[in-house]
Amino acid sequence: MRVVGRRSSVDEVIAALSEQLAQGAWAPGERIPTEQDLVAELGVSRAVVREAVRALVQLGCLEARQGAGTFVVSAADPTPMLRQLRLAALRDVFEVQLAYDVQAARLAAQRREDADVARLRELLDRRDRAASPEEFGAADVEFHSAVVDAARNPLLTEMYRYLRERLRESLVALRADSALSEGGPEAHRALFDAISGRDPEAAARAAQAVIEPCLTSLRGVVDERGTAQ
Repeated sequence: MRVVGRRSSVDEVIAALSEQLAQGAWAPGERIPTEQDLVAELGVSRAVVREAVRALVQLGCLEARQGAGTFVVSAADPTPMLRQLRLAALRDVFEVQLAYDVQAARLAAQRREDADVARLRELLDRRDRAASPEEFGAADVEFHSAVVDAARNPLLTEMYRYLRERLRESLVALRADSALSEGGPEAHRALFDAISGRDPEAAARAAQAVIEPCLTSLRGVVDERGTAQ
């Protein structure tokens, strides 16, 4: 197998294993190399190999037998189903964000201070300048977290803290996928203006308008390719 490197993601290891399955390196019913052998061949950590193999087991490509090893069940390409599962997971994240952000925006418009407005303006400019998906994900989640902070609801802030990392990862994936849409600069600017102008209902509508395009495109792509449930 091609070495994918110690810093490679689980997705790359799944791709490497799937390539071996498709090429017939391991026939259905045959045991694949041990976890230790895969670590040595691929040049990745044991945790990455374990997660990749687990994903292929869940998809029905491999079967783990207690005390015997992991065996090939199917050589079918799992990539389409993996993408469906990721899209369904993204949809879940943004549905939760929608619920949080609408209320946060409404409260922020009522409770924001001048310092909040200045911070939101700075973060919005940073979001607009973001070039790579990684920069975009980090900048966008910072902006939305600042809206939540401006709502001055400690429980909401604490709950959003648990969402932040999943949201950042989802935003990176969103920006990297050309088939998906997002609420662009104009929608975010409308949200900023409503909070700055102390208009709670306009802020709530703007927050919904920021996230809805993403959810609509996710639902469309998932439905088009078969829902992953």
